[in-house]
Amino acid sequence: MDRIVVLGSTNTDMVITADHLPVPGETICDGSFKMHPGGKGANQAVAVARLSAEPGACEFIAKVGDDVFGRETGERLRRDGIAANLIVDPVNASGTALILVDSKGQNVISVALGANGALSEDDISPYMDDIRAAKVLLMQLETPVPTVAAAAACAYAAGTTVVLNPAPAAKLPRELLANVDWITPNETEAEILTGIKVTDGASARQAADALRALGVGHVVITMGSKGCYSADTDEVYPCRPVKAVDCVAAGDTFNGGFVVALAEGKSVAEAIEFGQKAAAISVTRVGAQPSVPYRGEIA
Repeated sequence: MDRIVVLGSTNTDMVITADHLPVPGETICDGSFKMHPGGKGANQAVAVARLSAEPGACEFIAKVGDDVFGRETGERLRRDGIAANLIVDPVNASGTALILVDSKGQNVISVALGANGALSEDDISPYMDDIRAAKVLLMQLETPVPTVAAAAACAYAAGTTVVLNPAPAAKLPRELLANVDWITPNETEAEILTGIKVTDGASARQAADALRALGVGHVVITMGSKGCYSADTDEVYPCRPVKAVDCVAAGDTFNGGFVVALAEGKSVAEAIEFGQKAAAISVTRVGAQPSVPYRGEIA
């Protein structure tokens, strides 16, 4: 069985849903509260596990606090069949995200990285053999860039396919980008990385060309309701219309589905379609990991 390793963050999401998002200084008192497991890394690991054809396809590497949130994270991930390698931080708390969602499904998010921000190269060194042996390594940017770069260099040298979802966006060193096979920014992240505002296929092509000039192998840019652009095919793939109730983790679900399809040898067009179908289902549900569909639902 080909294994996908996800290295990244895990958070506990505290979500308030209300009619509209507050502006600075405004207090809204009619919201409803729920608490969900989240974090881009954990969300993507759950997506990989649920969307894979075989159980046990996903291994997850992360850092958590010595607290109830960290312990609950491990239990939940293992229930999804994920091999969860959680390094316990005796100093920092587990990551936490505060999320506000309006009636149209739009959201604003504030994250306290906690232990996620302390994930070091030393922490992941015991798992480098797992990374070398993996079919795909999937990462994001809610953990320190030097740690991400070290994992990418290890994977790339071993022939493991490296997929980077550059979220939240940050300027990245060329040394890291040169070890990235696939990069999957959204429009905002692509603009931060390249300085090119992405609004359509033509501007997405310009941003993709700029990313490839920095050393990235393949570029896929997600553009929300406008679809998804692939530099390999120079096409925008439209997404199917759905009634969104919560867009949290839609991008994470797409990335999980995308890498599962890549690991199965699918073409970029097929991988994008698979990821889009999964993401389309996720936005019709509330929560991050609770919204991630299972493979059987995609058919």
